[in-house]
Parts: sequence; C-alpha cells; structure tokens
Amino acid sequence: MMMMTPLLAEAVGKHPTAVAVVDARGTTTWSELDTRVQHLVAGLRARGLSEGDTVAVLLGNQVEMVEVSLACMQAGWLLVPLNWHLVADEVRYVLDDARACAIVVDHRWQDVVVSALSAPGAAGARLLVIVDHTSDRGTAGDPAGDSTGGTAGDAGVEFESYAEVVATPLADDDPPEWSRGGPMFYTSGTTGHPKGVRGALAQLGGPPEIWTLMAHSLRSVIDLPDEGGGAQGICGPMYHSAQWVISMFALMCGATLVLQHRFDAEDLLDLIDEHRVTNLHLVPTQMSRLLQVPEQRRDRFDGSSLESVLHGAAPCPPSVKRSMIEWLGPIVTEYYGGTEGGFISRITAAEWAERPGSVGMPLEVIEIVVVDPLGAVVGPGIVGDLYFRSLLGSSFEYHNAEEKTRAVHLEPGLATLGDIGYLDDDGYLFLSDRRIDMVVSGGVNIYPAEIEAVLVAADEVADAAVFGIPDQEMGESVRAALVLRAGLDWSDEVEAAVTAHCREHLAGYKCPRGFEVHTQLPRSEAGKLLKRLLRDPWWASSGRSI
Repeated sequence: MMMMTPLLAEAVGKHPTAVAVVDARGTTTWSELDTRVQHLVAGLRARGLSEGDTVAVLLGNQVEMVEVSLACMQAGWLLVPLNWHLVADEVRYVLDDARACAIVVDHRWQDVVVSALSAPGAAGARLLVIVDHTSDRGTAGDPAGDSTGGTAGDAGVEFESYAEVVATPLADDDPPEWSRGGPMFYTSGTTGHPKGVRGALAQLGGPPEIWTLMAHSLRSVIDLPDEGGGAQGICGPMYHSAQWVISMFALMCGATLVLQHRFDAEDLLDLIDEHRVTNLHLVPTQMSRLLQVPEQRRDRFDGSSLESVLHGAAPCPPSVKRSMIEWLGPIVTEYYGGTEGGFISRITAAEWAERPGSVGMPLEVIEIVVVDPLGAVVGPGIVGDLYFRSLLGSSFEYHNAEEKTRAVHLEPGLATLGDIGYLDDDGYLFLSDRRIDMVVSGGVNIYPAEIEAVLVAADEVADAAVFGIPDQEMGESVRAALVLRAGLDWSDEVEAAVTAHCREHLAGYKCPRGFEVHTQLPRSEAGKLLKRLLRDPWWASSGRSI
C-alpha cells in the first residue's frame, strides 16, 4: 500500500495525476507533491532536524514554498517565512530571534543569507539548503534538478542542494511519525524590530490532521467551492500570513494552487483564463493595476471561471472597489483581519453596496469589543479602540516580547490590532482610523476615516483623504484632499454641494474647513494612503508636527 502524508492523502487518493500546484517552472501533480514532501521530511530529519526545531524559508511563490510548508506542518517544525525584500541585517535579526536551525533559500537570495550569517555575532544555523532554478526541476530520488551546493562565495557558508535533500530514500520499515507544526510570521511594527506572532497557526504537537479541520472550517470565509476542486490564484507573496493561509488552506480543501511570483496584471489575466482560476486573492494596489490594463486587453479576458475575488490587507479606495464590481460582478468580497487575529470580519459586494465603508460582520467565532480611552465598553455608533476575541479560546503572543504582548491586550484573550472604529446598530464593523491619524481640533478627537467614508459617498467625489493642518486657534483644522468624479471640475457649485453633503451626514466640527483637488491620491504599493505627503507641507513651517 502506498504511503501518503496526512494532509495530502485525500487529494492523492481521489485524483493523483491531477495538477496540485502551478508555478513559473511548470506543474506538480498531487502524487508528485506528496512524494516530494515525504522525501523532504525524511531528508531534513536525516540531517538532524527534530520535532520543535525552527525552519526559516526565503522562497518566492514557487512549489518549493508549498513543499517546505507542508513538511513543517506534518513534522512538528516551526516555519518562519522571510520577506525576500529584506536586507542582510534584517534577515540576521529574524534568524537569530527565531533561533532557526535550518534555512531553505532560493538561489536568488543566497547572497543575502550569506551576508546575514557572516555578520559578527550571528547565531547561524546548522543546516542550509539552496533551491537552484538554473536547471530543470528534479524529482524525488533524482538530484539532477538542483546542482548548486558547497561553499557560497568566500564566506565559507556551506549550502546543500535542495534536490539532494529531496532525493533522500524513504525507510522501508515503519511508517514515519507525523506531528503538527506550523508558521510563525514576523510583522513589521511602527517602531523597532519586527515581531514574531505565535498564535493558533504556530502551535506545535498533536495530530497534523487538525490543519485539515481548520482549512475546512474556513472554506466559506475564503469562498472556496463547497465540494473540493477549483483553482486558487495567488499573486501576492506567500511570506505574508494572508497569502500563506489562503494558499495552504485552499490546497488542503482540494484546490489547485496557481502561483504568480511577481504581480503582473496582464500576465495574471492570462493565468486566470489558462488555468481556469475560480478564486483569486488581491490587495487594493493589484486591483488598481488590473483596472489600468488597456481596455483592448481587458476585452480579450474571458474570466468566466472566476467565482470569487477576495481582497484585504489594506483599505481599498471606494472608487477602485466599485470599478472592480462593475467589471467582474458581485463576486468581490472583502475581509478585515491581521496576522495576530486571523480573519476577523467579512463583507460581500451586496452588503458593501448597502453599507459602503464597512468591513462587514464579525465572523461567528469572533467577538469585537469597542472601548473608550478608559477601557469602558461603548455602544453602537460610538467610535473607540477595537479589540477582538476568539470565541474558540485561541490567542497569540509576540515571540520574545512579553511587554509588547501585554501592551496590545486589554485582558487575557482580548487584543487589538491598533485600529479605531465602531459597530453600527446591526453589528457591522466600520474602521474609523488608526490612532496615529487622529486629528485633535479644539481638544476634540476627530477620526479622518469617518469623514472620508462620508466624502466618497458624495456624487461629486471619487476618492478622499482627510488630515489635520495647523490652526492657530483650534490647534488643528480638518482639511480634505479630493479626487473628483470623471468630467467634473472644481467650482463654487461643486464645493457647495460637497459641503452640504458633509453637513448632512457629519457633526459640524467634523466637516472639512478646506479642500484641495488632486488627479490622484498618493498611495503605497499596498494601496495605503500616504497622508504624510499631503499633510507634511502644511506643517513644514509651523514649528510643530501636531
């Protein structure tokens, strides 16, 4: 009887020769994937890895990222995905903080790892494995697919070929022991070093089949087809928690993974049609770039296979979201969450049309609590600090950072991502802002995102950013940067209409005292508004910053 890994056994049994993973170098079937993961576990164990050890990966959206993830999830290892944009000092910090015993790196980032491990005081790791894409991919038992090994450069850092590890023979006697492992993601804070998040995903020990149960419990949240099948498109880096979770959970629910390493809008349209992608995960910047694809190219896009487009990770400009829904239909679903809390809320296109600006209802297993600055719970419609609690009892801590863990918890199990918002009378969540963006005018706290949501609902406004500027009397006054809808020019009549709309929906002290019009607003690669580019010129000569 053929031996199979716990997490892939069902799919291998049903359709062993069907495609499990598509990446830039080809396709891998379910049977091939399962076999390679078995050999990878055997190879890493043979080289000294024990249950509870930490494996760092510096890999792109490629099948090896899936293989190492599955190996860790079933062999009891802690997986630490590294952002491949990091420089050597940043990589060294994470490797040391996580106490990585092994590192699996694609050859594209080999030099960064060498520099990180060669730095004075670096802790190092006892096993270094390199994936070489300069030759054809080998199969389990055939190391021809990776030829790079030995010393990297002049640093004396020794790497072993990934293909040689995957070529490790399997034992003929007893079946291997399997144990649950999982990922610890590092998040970038506003200050200091990144923090490793140890939550429900990073628990070690016990049966790995728990992963399958978790994946199926979130099937409806990530919009997977009810009964297996489908194809999940991933065009954002899998070192991010959202992309990793959606990728691996979709795979464990039987979906084919279609991986794009670097986002390219036109190439993504080709991948969707070629591989009949049913589910797609995007961030707002990717949505904007898809909308910028020339109309003639978009006309050639079929897209009939798409059943769901899930987006999150950053606030989405309302104009972008409306345009995506107009193009693809009511299949655009938004979620709110974070590495610390996972998925917290979710809203469909139909719900969003009724409540623009909302990020949806909390999931059934999540409780959201809104509190005032003194920690008292407030009622519907009142803005406060947002805290969340898993009703399943799971929580998180920051690795090696007890003070930071305490700082984000109001009480055990009740934590915050640092966002401000409110729940409406029906329980829908609205994000008002992060506290750093708050405007204080005349001693009153004003939350820009609340005003932005009102502005973008005006007939004349396509996008808006609200921020505080110096005011001699009030400390700060509210200013709005606007992008007008197509065909409109700023005029006294337009300003009067926008002002009247604000006064209809906002208290007077929240209404902007001045406006400025832009062709587009500055945003980061993740789609987040770069308000400092709008705000800083106003404060440059004021002698103060708030």
